[in-house]
Amino acid sequence: MYSKTFFKRAFFFVIIIPVIFIIGCQNKSVGQDEWQNLFDGKTLDGWKIVGGKADFYVEDSMIVCNTKLDIDGGYLVTEKSYDNFILELDVKIDTSLNSGVQCRSQKWERDTITTYLAGDPDGTVHQSKWEAGYVWGYQIEVDPSDRAWSGGLYEPGNRGWIVTLAGNEAARKSFKPMDWNHFKIIMNGSKIQTWVNGVIAVDIIDEMSASGFLGFQFHKAYREWQVDKKVLWKNIRIKELYRLTLLCEYYEANNSDCRLDLTGISFSDTTWDPGTSPGCRKRESTCAPARSLRSRFN
Repeated sequence: MYSKTFFKRAFFFVIIIPVIFIIGCQNKSVGQDEWQNLFDGKTLDGWKIVGGKADFYVEDSMIVCNTKLDIDGGYLVTEKSYDNFILELDVKIDTSLNSGVQCRSQKWERDTITTYLAGDPDGTVHQSKWEAGYVWGYQIEVDPSDRAWSGGLYEPGNRGWIVTLAGNEAARKSFKPMDWNHFKIIMNGSKIQTWVNGVIAVDIIDEMSASGFLGFQFHKAYREWQVDKKVLWKNIRIKELYRLTLLCEYYEANNSDCRLDLTGISFSDTTWDPGTSPGCRKRESTCAPARSLRSRFN
């Protein structure tokens, strides 16, 4: 008669290892290390305007948005949704304006009421009602004003300010008014990080939105002297971080006998890079890389 240990080992090698191998091959074929340009420098192919009629166009290999009194603000957003990624771009904005980079954003399907944090010194909180179709999602602030909260984390259409730069002088000073500024944004599971010109501004855990479109916000001109002011965007690229939820083995000693626990462990909160670590890792414990599993169970 075959022992229980034999069947457990057989199940592992027949079912689990092929699954890990197949997933690993699939991820390698995608090319996790590849950067993708989101803007071809010539057209707005792959982008669309939502939430208004903002004046976005292409000029000198840049995305440009020009303020008009009679045209409402809005968003230029990607047609594709993204979940886990590194996003980099350069932006130049007139000091009389305000903008932002939308990430994991969506539109409300129905009228919605949320609790909104205004971000003022008094910590004002109030209930806000958003109409169906209103854009909401993470926004990395582009703020050339004296407040200087560029790189801060805001959420239009929902909770308001999540992370301000109040008291973060290094981040506030990193933005260069009337000049090009380099933004780097990482959203990886619930981890959100932002940098402006190499200075970190945000490093938090937040689980409100896991996927959605990317985009650029633009406000209309509210005063005559804001007319024909511009925001310029270039060098927009993204690296997607592919993630897995898979059944990974681990063992524990039990009366000198190794026992497989195949109840299933979710690793969806951990990035798996087949090029450097062909296994999977959990915060609390470690699973062996796929290439060494066989030797551990001989």
